[in-house]
Amino acid sequence: MKRQDKVSRRAFLRRLSTGAAAAAVAATLPGLAGCAADAAPQAEDATTPSETPSATRPNILLILADDLGYGDLSSYGAKDLRTPHIDALVAGGMSFSRFYANCPVCAPTRAAILTGRYPALVGVPGVIRTGDNKSWGYLAPSARTLPDMLKQAGYDTAIVGKWHLGLASPNLPNDRGFDLFEGFLGDMMQDYYSHRRDGKNYMRRNRETIDPKGHATDLFTQWSCDYIRSRKQAAPGDADADADANIKRPFFLYLPYNAPHFPIQPPRDYLEKVLKRQPGIEMKRAKLVALIEHMDDGIGKVVAAIKDSGLADNTLVIFTSDNGGDLNCKADNGPLRSGKGTMYEGGLRVPACATWPGRIGAGSRTDRVALTMDLMPTILQAAGAKAPENIEARSFLPTLLGKPQPPETRYLFFTRREGGKYKGKTIEAVMHGQWKLLRNLPGAPLELYNLNEDPQEKTNLAAAAKRPKQYNELAAELDHYLKATKAIEWRRPSQRKEK
Repeated sequence: MKRQDKVSRRAFLRRLSTGAAAAAVAATLPGLAGCAADAAPQAEDATTPSETPSATRPNILLILADDLGYGDLSSYGAKDLRTPHIDALVAGGMSFSRFYANCPVCAPTRAAILTGRYPALVGVPGVIRTGDNKSWGYLAPSARTLPDMLKQAGYDTAIVGKWHLGLASPNLPNDRGFDLFEGFLGDMMQDYYSHRRDGKNYMRRNRETIDPKGHATDLFTQWSCDYIRSRKQAAPGDADADADANIKRPFFLYLPYNAPHFPIQPPRDYLEKVLKRQPGIEMKRAKLVALIEHMDDGIGKVVAAIKDSGLADNTLVIFTSDNGGDLNCKADNGPLRSGKGTMYEGGLRVPACATWPGRIGAGSRTDRVALTMDLMPTILQAAGAKAPENIEARSFLPTLLGKPQPPETRYLFFTRREGGKYKGKTIEAVMHGQWKLLRNLPGAPLELYNLNEDPQEKTNLAAAAKRPKQYNELAAELDHYLKATKAIEWRRPSQRKEK
């Protein structure tokens, strides 16, 4: 970045501060053009699509765990739990050592996945909750979504599981591009069996309120299997079949489990199995291990449904988590510092893998840095579709396919707005290469870490007698980003004051 660019941006920021000015300011920042939450959608860019013929476009299954720690899979180092089905995905494809959630809490990461944008730029800087007075996000109606664009590319789209991006139109799943929704609208269930939040039922089939019986993980697993089995090759004359190929349209199934999010409520038989296998394990940890193993079994059933339906050879399966593990629930984030809710590696770095038989090399591994928002253009490229030009996300499909890809050069930003001790303010971080600058509490001093030399973030170089030059560089970039996003609307219409 040229020095005169920095100077001109600072001058512009002094002149403009609110409303439409925020969009203008954002346009001056690299990669943030069109960031106003209520801005009109931008024209499409000719992002290089996959060369996959339309007749063999992959089905796509995106599985998202909720609060799964970096070290809470046996394939990522866990010694006290068994996750053979997720481990099989890791072994059958490519795993990531430096995959990051866009936020250390859930709703912003979900917004990033579906829009390919930094969540603050589409109105979701914090957790969307069921009550206005403690909700910190409203997905911008103008934001273009992954399922919408896949539908335009000829895909059927479904979400089974936890939505967490709005309770009413225009932010219901069916409003935002999904043909089918079966799952939970809200932020968290207070019981995996009753599926209630503050006494209210947010379980839906499309727009219809439903009250199914059973553990939420089992329900989401079964509904996903049912959907996949419905995608078997169509018989001649099937109205849903493509006239030429005589097969059903490819599908995108988004499966965001609410496990292993609090409350840690595994089925009794899973807990008993863990306690019998590991005498002396702390009960709180045993419950979390059992809940993760229960989800893993569910994922195994979903993958088996793909195989049994004859779809495995042409299905791209991606697995990751929405943020790091919750230490209060005895999550294990491996060697990483801290956990969910924080800007340290344990809050942001998550396990991730992708499989696509014949396309992604089995047992491959990458240390390329990628964010959850990057899933959007990656999936679109795999589907042979174009990604919008105004997104910050970048496809990592070449890396998945074992092809050369230029090194990551973006400044990567992370923010979280929250109430309570945060008083409605943000915590934030910026990464560039091996360097990471963060503020983990509003008003606290910035901390600087060299992740190559100090991946556990033990040595704060900002406190050194002579700060590395990267401190000022990253601080300036973070300041520009925060000022550009400050005035972007994130409140629900019911929260906004009359002007």
